[in-house]
Amino acid sequence: MQKRPDIIDFTEIAAEADIAASRHGGRAKCLHRLVRLDLPVPRTVALSFDAVHRIALGEAPNIPALLDRFGPEPLLSVRPSPESADWGGPASILNIGMNAARHAALCDSIGEAAANALYLRFIQAYATHVARLDPDIFEDDEPSAAALRAALDAYTEETDERFPQDPGQQLLEVLRSMARAWEGTTARLLRQARGAPADARLGLVVQAMALGIGPEESGSGVIQFVDGATGKRSIRGRYLPQSQGRDAIAAREGALFLAWDPRGPALEDRCPEIVARLRRYGETCRMNLREELQLEFTIEAGKLWVLDTPRVPRSARAAVRIAVMLADEGIIPREEALRRIEPRAVSELLHSQVDPAGPRQAVAHGIAASPGAATGRLVFGSAAAQASAARGEPCILVRRETTPEDIRGMHAAVGVMTERGGMTSHAAVIARGLGVPCVVGISDMRLNRRDGVLLTADGHKLHEGDIVTLDGTSGQVLLGEVKMLEPALDDAFQALMGWAEAACDIGIRANADTPADAQTARRFGADGIGLCRTEHMFFEADRLTVMHEMIFADRSEDRAAVLERLLPMQRADFTRLFEIMQGLPVCIRLFDPPLHEFLPQSREGVRGLAEALDLPVSDVQRRVQALSEFNPMLGMRGVRLGITVPEIYDMQARAIFEATIEASHNGDPVVPEIMIPLVSAMREVELVKTRIDSLAAAVRAERGVDFDYRLGVMVETPRAALRADDIALHAAFLSFGTNDLTQMTYGLSRDDAGRFMGSYVKQGVFAEDPFHTLDTEGVGELLTIGAERGRKARPGVTLSICGEHGGNAESIAFCRAAGFDYVSCSPFRVPVARLSAAQLALDQQIRAD
Repeated sequence: MQKRPDIIDFTEIAAEADIAASRHGGRAKCLHRLVRLDLPVPRTVALSFDAVHRIALGEAPNIPALLDRFGPEPLLSVRPSPESADWGGPASILNIGMNAARHAALCDSIGEAAANALYLRFIQAYATHVARLDPDIFEDDEPSAAALRAALDAYTEETDERFPQDPGQQLLEVLRSMARAWEGTTARLLRQARGAPADARLGLVVQAMALGIGPEESGSGVIQFVDGATGKRSIRGRYLPQSQGRDAIAAREGALFLAWDPRGPALEDRCPEIVARLRRYGETCRMNLREELQLEFTIEAGKLWVLDTPRVPRSARAAVRIAVMLADEGIIPREEALRRIEPRAVSELLHSQVDPAGPRQAVAHGIAASPGAATGRLVFGSAAAQASAARGEPCILVRRETTPEDIRGMHAAVGVMTERGGMTSHAAVIARGLGVPCVVGISDMRLNRRDGVLLTADGHKLHEGDIVTLDGTSGQVLLGEVKMLEPALDDAFQALMGWAEAACDIGIRANADTPADAQTARRFGADGIGLCRTEHMFFEADRLTVMHEMIFADRSEDRAAVLERLLPMQRADFTRLFEIMQGLPVCIRLFDPPLHEFLPQSREGVRGLAEALDLPVSDVQRRVQALSEFNPMLGMRGVRLGITVPEIYDMQARAIFEATIEASHNGDPVVPEIMIPLVSAMREVELVKTRIDSLAAAVRAERGVDFDYRLGVMVETPRAALRADDIALHAAFLSFGTNDLTQMTYGLSRDDAGRFMGSYVKQGVFAEDPFHTLDTEGVGELLTIGAERGRKARPGVTLSICGEHGGNAESIAFCRAAGFDYVSCSPFRVPVARLSAAQLALDQQIRAD
């Protein structure tokens, strides 16, 4: 018999019922599974998405028929059932059907206090969530006759009508209120912030009440069988006598432990057979529903009811351990374990984190640029950071924005915060490489270095030396020291990463500038180094002096002579990198920044440099002015510097080749990759390639040892992408530097974009911050053009990206589709990228099957 289209239907949840999460929501489907597992679930009726939507539009279900499913004088609850529990929903309402007559009857059967508690709870919920009255008016929780009368009188006074006594009217109004609340603008924005689509729909479940208030053993509780913080097997939860719903979780006193516990009384002491049944039900759910679940239960006069089994809330470290544990026990396949972990959550395991259960006082907010958390004393300069580290005192470096001169200070600090900047600003990129927490773009703080004060928007004055905690995962600056969780690189993490590596079908390399970075890359299983930024090696004190002398040398032979002193240092740097990577590829980018970055800008710095070089201050000032540029990002840097001051690239190439011979002699054969930065034209590559090939021949002749190397190009300019067919003729690989390519494509400074990017994204100008998520339409088209033209001209050319986008799942998906060979990202993002790539490969296999 066909259903009439004008009737809003509902479905009783029975074993044979046709219930689907896509039509009735996740809670309804969960209850359906529990019924099929023969767990003691109170009678439940599900209303579909369509039914709830029609109720919101003003239509009504057949309330008498719905009530008939529950027998005479039922007490009911209504709970939300969205497709995903993570999307939230309207508050559940309990004890629907309570009225004066039912209250009187319950006074006789379960006692006045219990009856008062049931009725009062319903009045409070109905008044607040259905009648939309001020909850403060109904806040009295004492289940006395006086409190009950006061609540009824307050309802009448506020609404000019008596509290509804008809159970049918009560149920209809509750259904309408919850349906309309879901479709309201505020609720829609809230669930979209939790990841729900704009058109997400709501189901509702109407369930017979299991009264946790009454005679004998009555109460409610929540039990789970793993620790939500660690994922280890452990019975957790609480039971509260004479309670309903999830009261036990919020109870400050009177709650019992579940299993025997030396800290206090437990339900197992009073009702061991009930706890034994809960254990059996938990294992039944675990084996059949293939997940670690909470059991929400009620005991009604000694009878156990299971009301719901939501997924155990868990930290990232617990999620990994639970997934691995379920896979190891054969409950789920390894592929499913991989797909259950959110890649971004993996980064939480690699760093210390602020304990989410502990108190925190945030005094400033910014962009979470590098995950993890650290506590230290505020310092406002790099020299102060180094001094603090020398004393063994952890410090947080605060700058308006960082420059290459701050590298040593960033190495010394346990965290970095800047007033300006975005996700790909200098501070953000270097901090991610170092693995230290970083918050940038903190627009609600002002740094006054002259007075040594940091001013926050809420009026806090922080002085140098004050202790703060920097939370690079949330983007918060917290006052004082807070409780932390240590990194969790345990056996479960290692197992998951091993499975991810087996499933991954694209290379994952690391951006590593120092031996410490390379060690981290190796520890996280990187397939090699995709970007070694050699300029960071020049900021050590002994090397910086040599750089200054080179900058002030006027003749080529003088510059070459000065750089001879840097040669053994560079050779040692590269030898150590090659040894750590043990034959894995290492891609070394030749010197990139403009020379003025190595010169002081302050008056004191200029005077100090003049003294060090024994030059007049005026000479130093003239050279600083001569090297200054209106737009350094587009000025004398990269290959332009390498062609006009070739002695730098000559020294670096020789250092690479000599290190190759030395490292290959002591260990695995090394084939270095040498990358030319900021190329725009084929002729630039030809000029540099000629000199490097000549140097390679010279080193081979001098040492009497043969070696191989690969020369490639970093594609950072739109023209290089468009002319990739010409450039690829002289390049063994094309590595797309998406940080600068995004800047040049958009005409945006990544250091300044943070000032307006939030507004642009909010108003829909950009879907996402293009420095955070790869712009697949604009920048992506340049990548596609460059890849296609490069491969057409040179079929075997290796393609990769080495910007910070390399660690994002969206970027990896794009690179896989475009046929790239590998992506490269900060060492601490390698596990994130590896898991993302593995999930993409598994998803592709599922679609193919």
